[in-house]
Amino acid sequence: MSSIPERYRGCPSFCFGDSPELASELAALVVSGRKRATVNTPADPDCPEVGQIWIVLDGGKRPVCVIETLELTMRRFDEIDAEFAFEEGEDDRTLASWRQAHEAYFRRLGVFSPDMTLICERFRLVEVLAPMDAHA
Repeated sequence: MSSIPERYRGCPSFCFGDSPELASELAALVVSGRKRATVNTPADPDCPEVGQIWIVLDGGKRPVCVIETLELTMRRFDEIDAEFAFEEGEDDRTLASWRQAHEAYFRRLGVFSPDMTLICERFRLVEVLAPMDAHA
């Protein structure tokens, strides 16, 4: 599979989601250019800094692309808007589907609350390391 180019070897890496299937699905959306945003809780160990470069891994922990954090904002779950939901690139890209999927995700993690604080990240795709098919 792909290896990490020398220029990215010191960069942190992570998988989106909470399962190998979801990690691969979301990584494919990033590779396709459809996913340009994500959310984390403040307690997440993978919280980025603006300007930081990250290696995105698929569900098999293989490096698939490199992203750069462009913007971080704090918002409550119930303050996420349609524009941000669209930029997350998931499902049908509506706010309703974003809320449904993310409430289910945060409930699986045992941390959901309608007024929970989220770190909203916008990022750009820097480089694709391994082609993937986006099924969404």
